[in-house]
Amino acid sequence: MKIRPLILNILFFVTVVFSAHSQSSDLNKFPKGSQPEEIGAKLVEHLLETPFSDWGRINSKNEAPFVTYPDVCAWLGGLWFTKATDNEVLYDQLVDRFDPLFNTQKDMLPEFRPKPHNVVDWYVFGAVPLEIYKKEKDKKYLDLGLAYADKQWILPDTPRGDEKKWHDQGHSWQTRLWIDDMFMITAVQAQAYLVTGDEKYINRAVDEMVLYLDNIQRPNGLFYHAPDAPFFWGRGNGWMAVGMTEMLRLMPKDNPNREKIETAYKSMMQTLLRYQSYDGMWHQLIDDPNSWKETSCTGMFTYAMITGVKNGWLDKKVYGAAARKGWSALLTYLDEDYNLRNVCEGTGTKNDYDYYLNRKKLTGDLHGQAALIWCSYALSK
Repeated sequence: MKIRPLILNILFFVTVVFSAHSQSSDLNKFPKGSQPEEIGAKLVEHLLETPFSDWGRINSKNEAPFVTYPDVCAWLGGLWFTKATDNEVLYDQLVDRFDPLFNTQKDMLPEFRPKPHNVVDWYVFGAVPLEIYKKEKDKKYLDLGLAYADKQWILPDTPRGDEKKWHDQGHSWQTRLWIDDMFMITAVQAQAYLVTGDEKYINRAVDEMVLYLDNIQRPNGLFYHAPDAPFFWGRGNGWMAVGMTEMLRLMPKDNPNREKIETAYKSMMQTLLRYQSYDGMWHQLIDDPNSWKETSCTGMFTYAMITGVKNGWLDKKVYGAAARKGWSALLTYLDEDYNLRNVCEGTGTKNDYDYYLNRKKLTGDLHGQAALIWCSYALSK
């Protein structure tokens, strides 16, 4: 047994915990200019002025081929935030922006793409109309959202690759074992459960998450991007952190897999605590302090910790301090137009360390905007 590395790891963890204890852990009171209600409102206003993006690549000519998942994540967060803060004006504007998708912008629906293969990222779109349905109670939102939720489990007529294998095992045919999927699949299924009360939807999400936990969570609690991409990519782990958070927040208390998911979540949070930078940020490659500080993963980890503290899953003093540092750090990356800097561009899997290290740093990309809106929502509740 290598005693010295073990001792160093223990000392490092103790130092991080002590540091967290020495910081404010209050998630309710913030100085003027950093108050979540104010920041969140500005972010949603900015979102409403932003054309649909092409996989998060902001396009001033509004030439996105269809509504892609970064827009969905920001839109969903905006709905959460405006309802939590009773901001009826912004909520109505978010709904008004959706309604043309039933008629004049119908061709922007992901459903109408010609070859629906390997499109797990497209189907999360259904979470938005389902969220709108909760308040509006108009069946058109329910029908549209459930179509996406149900189709995640309906095998295409001409399946490819492993799609039939996963389907025959009871999983979504869209299963890839990429960590990104643990928001893209679980979000729409969880929303379907909330509006219908049908436990088949939450059971799908939970069973899918258990499959991913069993296959790609590492002993330290973090996740490789995929089995053939053995790197602890920041935002990829962010999707997993948020996905587990949402499962714990929404699944029934008596679900037999709740303890497994909570254990996996806490293991991840503990390791993330160790790798948080002194200023509150996390890095593009979580375990490489020489990689650049990345805002979308910082936002996602901060959201996971805020929610964990507020629900009593995590120690308030330790993780409340870490979450507060994360929130404060993120605000330093906002420009005067409420665009978040240092957001990693869209990233597929690759077995190449430098590939992750050299990804572009974008400003205003909705991967980052969404994560900060989520934090605003969680802090405003």
